Amino acid sequence: MSAVRHASFAPHVAPDTRLLLLGSLPGARSLAEQQYYAHPTNQFWRLLGEVIGQPLAALPYDDRLAALRAARVGLWDVIRTAERHTSSDSLIREIEAHDLPALVATLPDLRMIAFNGGKAAAIGRRQLSAQPDGITLVDLPSSSAANTLGFAAKLERWLRLRMALAK
Repeated sequence: MSAVRHASFAPHVAPDTRLLLLGSLPGARSLAEQQYYAHPTNQFWRLLGEVIGQPLAALPYDDRLAALRAARVGLWDVIRTAERHTSSDSLIREIEAHDLPALVATLPDLRMIAFNGGKAAAIGRRQLSAQPDGITLVDLPSSSAANTLGFAAKLERWLRLRMALAK
């Protein structure tokens, strides 16, 4: 099977975003449905729901996004376009990254940037090596089912994100 070039979604952020979660590149299911983290086995919405105290996984997609905006949480991906023939991050090739510093410059209330998985962290940290003071960078275990770390262990690390949302 040959690799296909895929593009990510537009950022879901507001000017008052405090926490920015960055993935790598949407998988096949997410691209087909035009929704962040659409695959039902991906634990993203459960994990983030625990962080903000709302049952995100049970909500319709538009309501999930509205809840994130109300909680001052933004979403985007570190990769603008790339080639791959499955949803595995390990098979992403020919990467064109987003301009993360340009987005960060538009978010004056930003306190934390969290990377969902190793690929997102590797690419994002390279771009943000000269990150402005006051913004914490956090590497998270991937919410993907391909990451076999149990939900409780993932959640323990994800709950650190609450620090960015505290008053």
